[in-house]
Amino acid sequence: MTRMIIEGGRRLEGRVRVSGAKNAVLPILAASTLASSGLSTIDDVPDLLDVAHMMDTVAAIGATVRRANGSVRINAESIWSTEPPYDLVRRMRASFVVAGPLLSRFGTATIALPGGCNIGPRPVDLHIKGFEAMGATASIDSGAVRLQAPKEGLHGARIYLDIPSVGATQNIMMAACLANGQTIIENAAKEPENVDLANYLNAMGAHVRGAGTDTIRIDGVKSMHGANHTVIPDRIEAGTFLLAGAVIGNGVYVENAVSEHIMSLIAKLEEAGAKIEDHVSGIRVWPVERGRLRNLDVKTHYYPAYPTDLQAQMVAGLTTAFGTSTISETVFENRFMHVAELQRMGAEIHIEGRTAIINGTERLSGATVTATDLRAGAALVIAGLMAEGQTEVLGLHHIDRGYDNLVGKLQSLGARIRRVDDDDEGTARALLKRTGSM
Repeated sequence: MTRMIIEGGRRLEGRVRVSGAKNAVLPILAASTLASSGLSTIDDVPDLLDVAHMMDTVAAIGATVRRANGSVRINAESIWSTEPPYDLVRRMRASFVVAGPLLSRFGTATIALPGGCNIGPRPVDLHIKGFEAMGATASIDSGAVRLQAPKEGLHGARIYLDIPSVGATQNIMMAACLANGQTIIENAAKEPENVDLANYLNAMGAHVRGAGTDTIRIDGVKSMHGANHTVIPDRIEAGTFLLAGAVIGNGVYVENAVSEHIMSLIAKLEEAGAKIEDHVSGIRVWPVERGRLRNLDVKTHYYPAYPTDLQAQMVAGLTTAFGTSTISETVFENRFMHVAELQRMGAEIHIEGRTAIINGTERLSGATVTATDLRAGAALVIAGLMAEGQTEVLGLHHIDRGYDNLVGKLQSLGARIRRVDDDDEGTARALLKRTGSM
């Protein structure tokens, strides 16, 4: 078992660079399968488990995928399957976004119902609704969604999303690229990652307008080709470092962070007493006075409101804030599983429905805790950095899904943190004992 060991109480200081956005690169990798000619080169691709899974998924259906020096090259000319292996798709919910490109280019796709973090229901109904509006038929059989376009191909349609789903917006946008006529997506998700996807699609020859607003228009084209693209910085990783810098920092510069992508977080940190400096190439955060945030009331919602993916990290930061804070979670119904682990560290939190009520304490204490999902893992790391004594974080596979070299980056800021593999540690101890060094 691999675990993370954190010696808390050490102030963070220096510069740290944010990697490319996980939630942008995953649909971009899927979109590469729309190219019937040419090579795509994607730069600033983070080294993450989710990215590796998506690369494996694209390769498993026949694309040639090569990774080197932070870039991924994909040639999708010879795709031979429209049914990615169940074993790959089940690992990650985002893998369902291959449905739109495959359905649009080949007229058919069979995609297993996906897995991912256990943070509440995230059905694919809106995806299917969009495909059906464009003429496809859909059926669910043996745990897989089977999609079939009409003989003449998908056609443009006006599609209204009941909620601004990021994944459904992406999937429908990609499906519309090779459809006949114009598709209009209303109440579309506005996230920067969707803008990044649209930019890549346009570089491939698509005609996408309005990404970043609630109405996206796509004029279908006959074919698409490979293209070069650099992924935007990860706003959730940037926000995680900014939160850590606000509660346990001594001047942290988050290089490559884009303030326009996380204005809701910046506003809350400033409200809590942190000082934020916006620079051309990044954001600097200075800690709050006396090292404790002021109490806050936070409500997650769809972009550009406060992101659900930074809710757990904010909960961790507010455990030592002055007074009582509240965080209401409106996006996912089961996203407070980190609370029980923070309580093990001395946090005073109780849950009422979809609201966490946090009574700030003077300090946290180190403990052994387990990450239950990706962002919960980041929250526990922040709490470990804040706490007195030693914290051990288990369940690191969740963290590895979304944070590229988190330990190394925190070490560069002065944190006392390391990864330990129990098998490696046991081998080392046995060797020292045999050589008489213990």
